Amino acid sequence: MSTRRLRSEDYNDYSSTDVTPEGSPPSGINGFAHPESYQRFGETNGTTWYQTLIHLLKGNIGTGLLGLPLAVKNAGILLGPLSLLVMGVVAVHCMGILVKCAHHFCYRFQKQFVDYGDAMMYGLESTPSAWLRTHAVWGRRLVVLFLIVTQLGFCCVYFVFLADNLKQVVSAANGTTNDCSLNKTVAMTPTMDSRLYILSLLPFVVLLTFIQNLKVLSVFSMLANVAMLSSLVVMYQYIVRDIPDPSGLPLAAAWKTYPLFFGTAIFAFEGIGVVLPLENKMKNPRQFPVILYVGMTIVTILYISLSVLGYLRFGADIQASITLNLPNCWLYQAVKLLFSFGIYITYAVQFYVPAEIIIPPLVARVSERWGWLVNLLLRVALVGVTCVLAVLIPRLDIVISLVGSISSSALALILPPLLEIATYYSEGMHPIVIAKDIIISLFGFVGFVVGTYEALVELAAPAATVVNATSAMVQ
Repeated sequence: MSTRRLRSEDYNDYSSTDVTPEGSPPSGINGFAHPESYQRFGETNGTTWYQTLIHLLKGNIGTGLLGLPLAVKNAGILLGPLSLLVMGVVAVHCMGILVKCAHHFCYRFQKQFVDYGDAMMYGLESTPSAWLRTHAVWGRRLVVLFLIVTQLGFCCVYFVFLADNLKQVVSAANGTTNDCSLNKTVAMTPTMDSRLYILSLLPFVVLLTFIQNLKVLSVFSMLANVAMLSSLVVMYQYIVRDIPDPSGLPLAAAWKTYPLFFGTAIFAFEGIGVVLPLENKMKNPRQFPVILYVGMTIVTILYISLSVLGYLRFGADIQASITLNLPNCWLYQAVKLLFSFGIYITYAVQFYVPAEIIIPPLVARVSERWGWLVNLLLRVALVGVTCVLAVLIPRLDIVISLVGSISSSALALILPPLLEIATYYSEGMHPIVIAKDIIISLFGFVGFVVGTYEALVELAAPAATVVNATSAMVQ
């Protein structure tokens, strides 16, 4: 992959911050550059602070949220939420590290923007090691690879989630009633395989990804947020009723299932891939640090509350998505459909990052006359890849854990602390900061290895075996 950056007007990179030419930008709160030390370059019609907040929430609240109750089951009713809180704090801290390092290199090299990959490359070039400086370009290539794998992995999960929920709604359609108080099992009508549902969704998802403007997409994101918020409110009011005695639930589950918790949790918190693209699109990026912390605080509170309440309500019967545990009455069937609509829109937000990495360099190789057609064809091809992968592995819980362990842990936990060390080591770093960064990276690496292994083992096992094994943990 060439390291030459595209400079065409139509190509938007991932962090469009710049600094005043005089002096180094002073450090601000939490390590961010001071608000007055940089300003927005490029388009003047960028996104506002509330549009950016909408995209940030949309990029983090999705299928990972709905899978967290099962994740808490894999960790324990006490260990699970405590681990979620710690992982949330660490993940947001790593997002802050990335933004801080991007600002540092914007000032140092007098650039209008520095994306995640460039920041890693420049960081390696700043190290005392001659070997790392010589091979610094591989830092950028590694980040680009993980970004593409992570974001497209999210898109694969969305296909499986949409198919599972639509299949359940259709299967229970004949037995769906208006009385949600009835506590009975509805006979499911035989319907087509979930893989066929995935394939049937393909043309609709392709059309959605043809929307390439974040400002236009923000309108759909607002509708999706309303739909998902409404669904969550109804979901909350159901799960808080008739919560059984939790004394039979383990405070900490068996260690063997904890790696599955790690993969699902880091999958849910891995919004680092959209951080710099969102800042790049803002009219006033000096507001971004506040937006980041406010948005991620909302996300963390939502994650912990839903995961704990969902596990308390359904116990050992909790499924890969908590929506699949809802009653088969019209109200909760509508909840499934509304949340599915929100996930459908989220696909476009997550797809934006790999599309911006892969497509512009390829479009630049053809004439302007054919550029629009090549752009659309590449989008169709990328969506098709995620669809095929979803068809091959239609196991929602395991796919979430696998994607989280493999790529999300690298981007969200392993690389940002190493980037901070590489960036500032030559300028002098406090030993405590170095130790903190090493501990975070080691934690992410252990989760990467063990989580990936356990997810692959569970994926190879029959579905019934997985269900019985996890159920046994709460007996």
